[in-house]
This record gives sequence, structure tokens and C-alpha cells, in this order.
Amino acid sequence: MPNIKSAKKRVLVNQTKAMQNKMFRTQLKTDMKKYQAAVAAGDTALAQTTYKIAVKKIDQAAARGIIHKNAAARKKSQFTKALNNM
Repeated sequence: MPNIKSAKKRVLVNQTKAMQNKMFRTQLKTDMKKYQAAVAAGDTALAQTTYKIAVKKIDQAAARGIIHKNAAARKKSQFTKALNNM
């Protein structure tokens, strides 16, 4: 454990940010799974609405640095391809 006041604060801030990232990543995975389930079920209307939500979350995750920008682009491409093939 650090002894300096600013180092103690850094530890607390890092824990808070790590928790926020974890919560965001969990929500991202949930939204992605909802979209994939809608595609698997063949529900076009639900797939379109969940697609918008999932792509928005992916963009936000890439902007925050939670996932790599190329990984985000790959996921969006896969999702768009799946939606267009329905």
C-alpha cells in the first residue's frame, strides 16, 4: 500500500475506473449477445433495434479504449454482414 497521499488517491481512482470499465464491458457483451440471439432467431425487427444498440456500444467501447479499434471495426462488420444476410 502506498504511503504518499497522491499515490493513495491514484489507487482509489484506478479501482473506480477499473470497476466502471468492467461494468461497461459486461453491458457490451450483453448487448452483443442480445443481437446475436435475435439474428439466430430470425427476428428481423428485433435484430435491427438490437443492432443499433450493439454498434453504438462497440463504438463507445473503442473510444474509451476498452476494446481495440480494429476489433470494434471487425465486430461491426460481422454484425452488419449478419443483418444483411437475414
